[in-house]
Amino acid sequence: MIGKRPNGTRGAPGNSDDNGTSAFDTLVGKLDYPMFVVTTGEGNQRSGCLVGFASQVSIAPPRFLVGLSNKNHTFHTALTTEFLAVHVIPRDHIELATLFGGSTGDDIDKFARCAWHPGPHELPILDESSAWFSGRIIDRIPLGDHVGFLLDPESGSAPGDLGTVVTYTDVRDLEPGHE
Repeated sequence: MIGKRPNGTRGAPGNSDDNGTSAFDTLVGKLDYPMFVVTTGEGNQRSGCLVGFASQVSIAPPRFLVGLSNKNHTFHTALTTEFLAVHVIPRDHIELATLFGGSTGDDIDKFARCAWHPGPHELPILDESSAWFSGRIIDRIPLGDHVGFLLDPESGSAPGDLGTVVTYTDVRDLEPGHE
């Protein structure tokens, strides 16, 4: 019968527990998904971080959700700004992922260590990104140790071919700039 294992149970064989957290942790630890660098700022205040919790969440109207850790510098900057920029990073520029994921804006100016230019709404746009878009923050949603920033995409740059991009597998062992 389709959908049942020989022992009569449903679902994929493997680790399971009553509350599902062990199976969930195992599952998401095996998935690979794109990583993004999110930047924001106003005036001389610029901030950016590596983000793995991000996804398109609506087609019409277009919406994108970015999860920012409530412990990092970018989160605190994003609380007072209206816009975020979301960058796709090519694997041959993994040093950008390392810079924005392995250090904190509390200690260093990440933008002094990479090429960037002011984009829409004076957002810092990373020159070495494969693609990027900016969006207005239309909602902030508490999600536990992260806050979801719901974006209404407004402008950006996307080539016909992104090439190979940085994924979770590429940065799995990166020590975060913030605990």
